[in-house]
Amino acid sequence: MQHRKLGTQGLEVSALGLGCMGMAGTAGQAAMYGVVDIDEAVATLHRALDLGVNFFDTAEVYGPWINEELVGRGLKDKRDQAVIATKFGFRIVDGKVSGTDSRPENVRAVAEASLKRLGTDHIDLFYQHRVDPNVPIEDTVGAMADLVREGKVRYLGLSEAGAGTIRRAHAVHPISALQSEWSLWERGVEDEIWPLCQELGIGFVPYSPLGRGFLTGSQPRAEDLPDSDYRSKDPRYQGANYDANMAAVTVVKEIAATHGATAAQVALGWLLAKGDSVVPIPGSKRRLTLEDNAGAASLTLTAADMATLDAALPPGTTAGDRYGSKAMMAMVRL
Repeated sequence: MQHRKLGTQGLEVSALGLGCMGMAGTAGQAAMYGVVDIDEAVATLHRALDLGVNFFDTAEVYGPWINEELVGRGLKDKRDQAVIATKFGFRIVDGKVSGTDSRPENVRAVAEASLKRLGTDHIDLFYQHRVDPNVPIEDTVGAMADLVREGKVRYLGLSEAGAGTIRRAHAVHPISALQSEWSLWERGVEDEIWPLCQELGIGFVPYSPLGRGFLTGSQPRAEDLPDSDYRSKDPRYQGANYDANMAAVTVVKEIAATHGATAAQVALGWLLAKGDSVVPIPGSKRRLTLEDNAGAASLTLTAADMATLDAALPPGTTAGDRYGSKAMMAMVRL
Protein backbone atom coordinates (compact mmCIF):
# COMPACT_ATOMS: atom_id res chain seq x y z
CA MET A 1 0.00 0.00 0.00
CA GLN A 2 1.49 3.33 -1.06
CA HIS A 3 1.40 6.35 1.24
CA ARG A 4 0.21 9.87 0.54
CA LYS A 5 0.81 13.20 2.25
CA LEU A 6 -2.04 15.23 3.70
CA GLY A 7 -1.15 18.89 4.03
CA THR A 8 2.26 20.45 4.42
CA GLN A 9 2.96 19.69 8.08
CA GLY A 10 4.22 16.14 7.70
CA LEU A 11 1.09 13.97 7.98
CA GLU A 12 1.55 10.82 5.88
CA VAL A 13 -1.02 8.03 5.64
CA SER A 14 -1.90 5.04 3.51
CA ALA A 15 -3.43 5.91 0.12
CA LEU A 16 -6.72 4.44 1.35
CA GLY A 17 -8.07 4.81 4.85
CA LEU A 18 -10.77 2.94 6.73
CA GLY A 19 -14.01 4.66 7.69
CA CYS A 20 -15.09 3.10 10.98
CA MET A 21 -18.52 4.70 11.39
CA GLY A 22 -20.42 1.62 10.25
CA MET A 23 -18.81 -0.42 13.02
CA ALA A 24 -20.87 1.39 15.63
CA GLY A 25 -23.14 3.84 13.88
CA THR A 26 -23.82 7.49 14.50
CA ALA A 27 -25.83 9.42 17.07
CA GLY A 28 -28.91 7.44 18.03
CA GLN A 29 -28.19 4.60 15.60
CA ALA A 30 -25.76 2.05 16.96
CA ALA A 31 -26.10 -0.08 13.81
CA MET A 32 -26.39 2.54 11.11
CA TYR A 33 -25.66 0.16 8.25
CA GLY A 34 -27.22 -2.99 9.66
CA VAL A 35 -26.22 -5.41 12.38
CA VAL A 36 -22.65 -5.16 13.63
CA ASP A 37 -20.47 -8.09 14.72
CA ILE A 38 -18.01 -6.48 17.14
CA ASP A 39 -15.49 -9.32 16.89
CA GLU A 40 -15.55 -9.05 13.10
CA ALA A 41 -15.19 -5.27 13.32
CA VAL A 42 -12.07 -5.62 15.48
CA ALA A 43 -10.72 -8.27 13.12
CA THR A 44 -11.28 -5.79 10.29
CA LEU A 45 -9.16 -3.18 12.07
CA HIS A 46 -6.37 -5.72 12.43
CA ARG A 47 -6.69 -6.87 8.82
CA ALA A 48 -6.44 -3.28 7.65
CA LEU A 49 -3.01 -2.99 9.21
CA ASP A 50 -2.00 -6.30 7.61
CA LEU A 51 -2.94 -4.81 4.22
CA GLY A 52 -1.01 -1.61 4.87
CA VAL A 53 -4.09 0.51 5.59
CA ASN A 54 -3.04 2.57 8.61
CA PHE A 55 -5.48 5.52 8.53
CA PHE A 56 -8.56 5.05 10.72
CA ASP A 57 -11.48 7.48 10.87
CA THR A 58 -13.88 7.79 13.79
CA ALA A 59 -15.76 10.54 15.69
CA GLU A 60 -17.23 11.40 19.06
CA VAL A 61 -20.75 11.37 17.60
CA TYR A 62 -20.51 7.84 16.16
CA GLY A 63 -22.56 5.82 18.60
CA PRO A 64 -22.16 8.33 20.22
CA TRP A 65 -18.86 7.51 21.92
CA ILE A 66 -18.90 3.73 21.42
CA ASN A 67 -17.16 3.90 18.05
CA GLU A 68 -14.11 5.59 19.52
CA GLU A 69 -14.09 2.99 22.29
CA LEU A 70 -14.21 0.19 19.73
CA VAL A 71 -11.39 1.68 17.65
CA GLY A 72 -9.33 2.27 20.77
CA ARG A 73 -9.84 -1.30 21.95
CA GLY A 74 -9.11 -2.75 18.52
CA LEU A 75 -5.87 -0.81 18.10
CA LYS A 76 -4.75 -0.96 21.73
CA ASP A 77 -1.67 -3.07 21.12
CA LYS A 78 -1.03 -1.66 17.65
CA ARG A 79 -1.23 2.07 18.34
CA ASP A 80 2.23 2.78 16.96
CA GLN A 81 1.16 1.37 13.58
CA ALA A 82 -2.01 3.47 13.28
CA VAL A 83 -2.90 7.02 12.33
CA ILE A 84 -6.17 7.82 14.13
CA ALA A 85 -8.48 10.64 13.10
CA THR A 86 -11.46 11.68 15.18
CA LYS A 87 -13.87 14.61 15.23
CA PHE A 88 -15.70 17.04 17.49
CA GLY A 89 -18.31 19.68 16.82
CA PHE A 90 -21.78 18.49 17.81
CA ARG A 91 -23.79 19.10 20.94
CA ILE A 92 -24.93 15.71 22.20
CA VAL A 93 -27.89 15.59 24.59
CA ASP A 94 -29.25 12.28 25.90
CA GLY A 95 -27.29 10.43 23.23
CA LYS A 96 -28.64 12.49 20.32
CA VAL A 97 -27.34 15.41 18.29
CA SER A 98 -28.77 18.75 19.34
CA GLY A 99 -27.01 21.22 17.09
CA THR A 100 -23.36 22.15 16.74
CA ASP A 101 -20.90 23.16 19.43
CA SER A 102 -17.42 24.34 18.53
CA ARG A 103 -16.87 26.63 21.50
CA PRO A 104 -13.22 26.48 22.61
CA GLU A 105 -14.19 24.88 25.92
CA ASN A 106 -16.04 22.11 24.08
CA VAL A 107 -13.13 21.57 21.70
CA ARG A 108 -10.91 20.84 24.69
CA ALA A 109 -13.51 18.78 26.54
CA VAL A 110 -14.10 16.51 23.55
CA ALA A 111 -10.38 16.12 22.91
CA GLU A 112 -9.77 15.03 26.48
CA ALA A 113 -12.70 12.60 26.40
CA SER A 114 -11.69 11.20 23.01
CA LEU A 115 -8.15 10.57 24.23
CA LYS A 116 -9.55 8.46 27.06
CA ARG A 117 -11.98 6.54 24.85
CA LEU A 118 -9.26 5.86 22.28
CA GLY A 119 -6.81 4.85 25.00
CA THR A 120 -4.04 7.04 23.63
CA ASP A 121 -2.00 10.07 24.60
CA HIS A 122 -2.45 11.87 21.27
CA ILE A 123 -4.91 12.24 18.41
CA ASP A 124 -3.17 12.16 15.06
CA LEU A 125 -5.76 14.19 13.14
CA PHE A 126 -8.47 16.20 14.90
CA TYR A 127 -11.33 17.47 12.72
CA GLN A 128 -14.07 19.97 13.32
CA HIS A 129 -16.96 17.72 12.23
CA ARG A 130 -19.27 20.53 11.10
CA VAL A 131 -18.79 24.29 11.12
CA ASP A 132 -20.57 26.02 13.99
CA PRO A 133 -22.18 29.21 12.67
CA ASN A 134 -22.34 30.61 16.19
CA VAL A 135 -18.60 30.44 16.89
CA PRO A 136 -15.95 32.27 14.84
CA ILE A 137 -13.76 29.72 13.13
CA GLU A 138 -10.72 31.64 14.41
CA ASP A 139 -11.76 30.86 17.99
CA THR A 140 -12.33 27.19 17.25
CA VAL A 141 -9.08 26.67 15.36
CA GLY A 142 -7.25 28.66 18.02
CA ALA A 143 -8.39 26.13 20.62
CA MET A 144 -7.42 23.26 18.31
CA ALA A 145 -3.98 24.83 17.83
CA ASP A 146 -3.53 24.98 21.61
CA LEU A 147 -3.99 21.21 21.68
CA VAL A 148 -1.29 20.82 19.03
CA ARG A 149 1.11 22.92 21.10
CA GLU A 150 0.36 20.72 24.11
CA GLY A 151 1.09 17.54 22.14
CA LYS A 152 -2.42 16.15 22.54
CA VAL A 153 -3.19 16.58 18.83
CA ARG A 154 -0.74 16.34 15.94
CA TYR A 155 -2.62 17.72 12.92
CA LEU A 156 -5.82 19.68 12.29
CA GLY A 157 -8.70 19.12 9.90
CA LEU A 158 -12.10 20.47 8.89
CA SER A 159 -15.14 18.68 7.50
CA GLU A 160 -17.71 20.01 5.03
CA ALA A 161 -16.46 23.58 5.43
CA GLY A 162 -17.02 26.28 2.84
CA ALA A 163 -14.26 28.07 0.96
CA GLY A 164 -14.28 31.20 3.09
CA THR A 165 -14.14 29.22 6.32
CA ILE A 166 -11.28 27.10 5.03
CA ARG A 167 -9.21 30.18 4.20
CA ARG A 168 -9.87 31.78 7.59
CA ALA A 169 -9.09 28.58 9.47
CA HIS A 170 -5.89 27.97 7.54
CA ALA A 171 -4.70 31.50 8.37
CA VAL A 172 -4.86 30.67 12.10
CA HIS A 173 -3.11 27.30 11.94
CA PRO A 174 -2.24 25.08 8.96
CA ILE A 175 -5.11 22.74 8.08
CA SER A 176 -3.76 19.38 6.98
CA ALA A 177 -6.96 17.79 5.69
CA LEU A 178 -10.48 18.59 4.61
CA GLN A 179 -12.95 15.76 4.90
CA SER A 180 -16.04 16.15 2.71
CA GLU A 181 -18.27 13.89 0.67
CA TRP A 182 -16.82 13.24 -2.77
CA SER A 183 -17.52 10.41 -5.14
CA LEU A 184 -18.72 9.76 -8.66
CA TRP A 185 -22.26 10.48 -7.51
CA GLU A 186 -21.46 13.49 -5.31
CA ARG A 187 -19.16 15.91 -7.10
CA GLY A 188 -20.12 19.24 -5.58
CA VAL A 189 -16.61 19.91 -4.25
CA GLU A 190 -15.00 19.95 -7.67
CA ASP A 191 -15.86 23.49 -8.71
CA GLU A 192 -14.43 25.41 -5.75
CA ILE A 193 -13.48 23.34 -2.69
CA TRP A 194 -11.04 20.85 -4.22
CA PRO A 195 -9.20 23.56 -6.23
CA LEU A 196 -8.90 25.62 -3.03
CA CYS A 197 -7.39 22.67 -1.18
CA GLN A 198 -4.84 22.29 -3.96
CA GLU A 199 -4.04 26.01 -3.78
CA LEU A 200 -3.51 25.96 -0.02
CA GLY A 201 -1.76 22.59 0.16
CA ILE A 202 -4.57 20.92 2.11
CA GLY A 203 -5.13 17.19 1.68
CA PHE A 204 -8.59 15.92 0.76
CA VAL A 205 -10.23 12.97 2.53
CA PRO A 206 -13.41 11.93 0.70
CA TYR A 207 -16.00 10.26 2.92
CA SER A 208 -18.75 8.10 1.41
CA PRO A 209 -16.45 7.55 -1.62
CA LEU A 210 -18.71 4.69 -2.74
CA GLY A 211 -21.91 6.72 -2.49
CA ARG A 212 -22.89 5.00 0.76
CA GLY A 213 -22.35 1.71 -1.02
CA PHE A 214 -24.43 2.51 -4.09
CA LEU A 215 -21.46 2.60 -6.47
CA THR A 216 -20.71 -1.04 -5.75
CA GLY A 217 -23.73 -1.80 -7.92
CA SER A 218 -25.03 -4.39 -5.50
CA GLN A 219 -27.14 -2.38 -3.07
CA PRO A 220 -30.89 -3.01 -2.70
CA ARG A 221 -33.53 -0.32 -3.02
CA ALA A 222 -34.38 1.82 -0.03
CA GLU A 223 -37.76 0.10 0.11
CA ASP A 224 -36.03 -3.25 0.65
CA LEU A 225 -33.79 -2.10 3.49
CA PRO A 226 -34.72 -2.27 7.20
CA ASP A 227 -35.74 0.98 8.86
CA SER A 228 -32.61 0.83 11.02
CA ASP A 229 -30.43 1.17 7.90
CA TYR A 230 -29.64 4.82 7.16
CA ARG A 231 -30.00 4.26 3.42
CA SER A 232 -33.66 3.32 3.76
CA LYS A 233 -34.28 7.07 4.01
CA ASP A 234 -31.75 8.15 1.39
CA PRO A 235 -33.55 9.88 -1.52
CA ARG A 236 -31.00 8.56 -4.00
CA TYR A 237 -31.91 4.98 -3.09
CA GLN A 238 -35.64 5.50 -3.58
CA GLY A 239 -38.03 4.82 -6.46
CA ALA A 240 -37.18 6.28 -9.85
CA ASN A 241 -34.01 7.84 -8.40
CA TYR A 242 -32.67 4.37 -7.72
CA ASP A 243 -33.28 3.29 -11.32
CA ALA A 244 -31.64 6.40 -12.80
CA ASN A 245 -28.61 6.14 -10.57
CA MET A 246 -28.20 2.42 -11.14
CA ALA A 247 -28.15 3.02 -14.90
CA ALA A 248 -25.13 5.29 -14.43
CA VAL A 249 -23.47 2.70 -12.19
CA THR A 250 -23.67 0.27 -15.09
CA VAL A 251 -20.86 2.24 -16.72
CA VAL A 252 -18.72 1.77 -13.61
CA LYS A 253 -19.33 -1.97 -13.75
CA GLU A 254 -18.47 -2.11 -17.46
CA ILE A 255 -15.10 -0.46 -16.86
CA ALA A 256 -14.50 -2.75 -13.92
CA ALA A 257 -15.03 -5.77 -16.17
CA THR A 258 -12.31 -4.58 -18.57
CA HIS A 259 -9.82 -4.46 -15.71
CA GLY A 260 -10.90 -7.65 -13.94
CA ALA A 261 -11.80 -5.39 -11.02
CA THR A 262 -14.92 -4.66 -8.99
CA ALA A 263 -17.15 -1.61 -9.30
CA ALA A 264 -16.02 -0.46 -5.86
CA GLN A 265 -12.37 -0.60 -6.91
CA VAL A 266 -13.10 1.50 -10.00
CA ALA A 267 -15.05 4.11 -8.03
CA LEU A 268 -12.19 4.39 -5.53
CA GLY A 269 -9.60 4.34 -8.31
CA TRP A 270 -11.36 7.30 -9.94
CA LEU A 271 -10.88 9.33 -6.75
CA LEU A 272 -7.27 8.24 -6.28
CA ALA A 273 -6.53 9.40 -9.82
CA LYS A 274 -7.86 12.91 -9.07
CA GLY A 275 -4.71 13.86 -7.18
CA ASP A 276 -1.93 12.48 -5.02
CA SER A 277 -3.25 14.33 -1.95
CA VAL A 278 -6.64 12.56 -2.14
CA VAL A 279 -7.13 9.77 0.44
CA PRO A 280 -10.59 8.13 0.32
CA ILE A 281 -11.89 6.46 3.48
CA PRO A 282 -14.40 3.79 2.39
CA GLY A 283 -16.28 2.38 5.34
CA SER A 284 -16.20 -1.29 6.17
CA LYS A 285 -17.14 -3.43 9.13
CA ARG A 286 -16.11 -6.72 7.49
CA ARG A 287 -12.76 -8.02 6.32
CA LEU A 288 -14.17 -9.18 2.98
CA THR A 289 -15.30 -5.67 2.01
CA LEU A 290 -12.07 -4.13 3.29
CA GLU A 291 -9.97 -6.49 1.20
CA ASP A 292 -11.96 -5.69 -1.93
CA ASN A 293 -11.66 -1.94 -1.37
CA ALA A 294 -7.92 -2.19 -0.74
CA GLY A 295 -7.51 -3.58 -4.25
CA ALA A 296 -8.24 -0.11 -5.61
CA ALA A 297 -4.78 1.05 -4.58
CA SER A 298 -3.20 -1.14 -7.26
CA LEU A 299 -5.72 -0.32 -10.01
CA THR A 300 -4.61 2.03 -12.78
CA LEU A 301 -7.41 3.65 -14.78
CA THR A 302 -6.63 4.97 -18.25
CA ALA A 303 -7.36 8.50 -19.43
CA ALA A 304 -10.19 7.03 -21.50
CA ASP A 305 -11.60 5.30 -18.42
CA MET A 306 -11.55 8.57 -16.49
CA ALA A 307 -13.25 10.45 -19.31
CA THR A 308 -15.96 7.81 -19.60
CA LEU A 309 -16.62 7.86 -15.86
CA ASP A 310 -16.69 11.66 -15.74
CA ALA A 311 -19.21 11.69 -18.59
CA ALA A 312 -21.39 8.98 -17.03
CA LEU A 313 -21.99 10.91 -13.81
CA PRO A 314 -21.33 14.63 -14.40
CA PRO A 315 -21.60 16.96 -11.42
CA GLY A 316 -25.18 17.64 -10.42
CA THR A 317 -26.76 14.80 -12.37
CA THR A 318 -27.24 12.19 -9.66
CA ALA A 319 -30.98 11.68 -9.16
CA GLY A 320 -32.30 12.68 -5.74
CA ASP A 321 -31.22 15.01 -2.98
CA ARG A 322 -27.92 14.36 -1.24
CA TYR A 323 -29.67 14.07 2.14
CA GLY A 324 -33.26 13.39 3.07
CA SER A 325 -33.01 16.03 5.78
CA LYS A 326 -32.86 19.79 5.22
CA ALA A 327 -31.11 20.08 8.57
CA MET A 328 -28.22 17.93 7.29
CA MET A 329 -27.84 20.02 4.13
CA ALA A 330 -27.88 23.21 6.20
CA MET A 331 -24.64 22.06 7.90
CA VAL A 332 -22.48 21.83 4.77
CA ARG A 333 -20.38 24.44 2.97
CA LEU A 334 -20.59 26.96 5.82
